[in-house]
Amino acid sequence: MSSFDLGLVLASALLHAVWSAAIKGSRDPLTFSAMQQVTSFAGVAALALGCDLREVPAPVWKILAATGVAHALYLYWMGRAYERGELTVVYPIVRSTPALLPFLAVAWLGEHVSAGGALGIAVTLLGVWLVHTQGELRWSAFVTPGAGFAYLSLLATVGYSLFDKRAMALLEPAPWTGPLPRSIVYFFLIAIAHAVLFLPLALRRIPRTTWRTLRAGEWAMACLATLLSLASYGLILEAYRRAPASYVVAVRQVSVLFAVAIAAFWLRERPSRPRILGAAATVAGVALIALFP
Repeated sequence: MSSFDLGLVLASALLHAVWSAAIKGSRDPLTFSAMQQVTSFAGVAALALGCDLREVPAPVWKILAATGVAHALYLYWMGRAYERGELTVVYPIVRSTPALLPFLAVAWLGEHVSAGGALGIAVTLLGVWLVHTQGELRWSAFVTPGAGFAYLSLLATVGYSLFDKRAMALLEPAPWTGPLPRSIVYFFLIAIAHAVLFLPLALRRIPRTTWRTLRAGEWAMACLATLLSLASYGLILEAYRRAPASYVVAVRQVSVLFAVAIAAFWLRERPSRPRILGAAATVAGVALIALFP
């Protein structure tokens, strides 16, 4: 991986951590996430001008329905997690997806887990345990605010990761004449699918007064957060195009450390030493999984 590619991934990781911190820093994280989804419908115009949707294979549309549900649940549960828990607790748990992904990838995608990957899974799970319990074994240590929704978000992330990987494998050999890359088109399709599903789910819990208050005070920040998300995704796509995916996945997990630093300096959280060590272990474990597939 070149220094330029490394810079792309680090910039993407930083933007993703800032995006998550913006959600957590909102007066109502679920409402803030809902406001972001409104802007997703701008993707309809991009799709209308940039591709022929008839070129999307039929199986991909079926996967889009499933991944749309998974993405919507991820956003909903993550918003609920940030309502209750600190960024330094929720973010490392949600970003530990590679520790669970291999178990399902073996069964569904026919992949295997190497000895190095197995060690990485163990280190990541140790890190998540430290983040969640701060190293304690008492039952009360497991009852951490927001952790339950964080684990649900993690499961949803595992689900949509598998769906999206399968969809991209089906898109790659398909005939393609539009000016937009397949990955960008798929991203817009996902954004529209989960916005349609997420907004009704979230609006059931959002009082109208809360929506009006945040729309007046945080709409600009929500739009900025949407741009941060798009920029982070775009940088990762470019990095995947230029560099080996295993290295990209490994370096990208530095976002966990960025999130811990942002939480301490911006959100005034005070993560304990075990949680800082757990976040570092999560990064190290995911790096092992990525480098020893």
